[in-house]
Amino acid sequence: MILPKVRDPRFVTIRRGGTLTDPDHHLLALWAATCAEHVLVRFESARPQDDRPRQAIEQARAWAHGEITMTQARTAGGHAMGAARDLRGAPRHAAYAAGQAAVVAHVAAHELGAAAYAIKAARAAAPAGDGERAGRLECRWQRDQLPAAIRDLVLDDQRLRNDICWSVFDC
Repeated sequence: MILPKVRDPRFVTIRRGGTLTDPDHHLLALWAATCAEHVLVRFESARPQDDRPRQAIEQARAWAHGEITMTQARTAGGHAMGAARDLRGAPRHAAYAAGQAAVVAHVAAHELGAAAYAIKAARAAAPAGDGERAGRLECRWQRDQLPAAIRDLVLDDQRLRNDICWSVFDC
């Protein structure tokens, strides 16, 4: 479970009664896509012919640029997560990261899902005994990618939801 029981109004768009602006929502989607793409090779090395996770990342970006609808991005996210079903470890987590990135168009708070699954993919792909270190490095890399406009929002969200995101944001 990566979503809180009570929705944070900072991740609800203004038109739906929250405080999230459209530009910041788009930045969240772009950052989530960047996080997912960083570990996508973990999926593609296991399933090189399956482009659903890559398509989901592309759809997340297309939505953020106003090129497709939220429904199209959300659908692509579902397909990416479907690609993970029969996998385990790093390939599964990487596909979930891609799916989570695409569904940020629907629910902005999925931005942490993309990041958390990417960290889990990095941990799972690391040599034995190096998973925690690999996860911390991935977390720091992700933080370095955060646009200034959403940096404080995402870092606070990581602090608040770290426990329900498998404590992957302890970096």
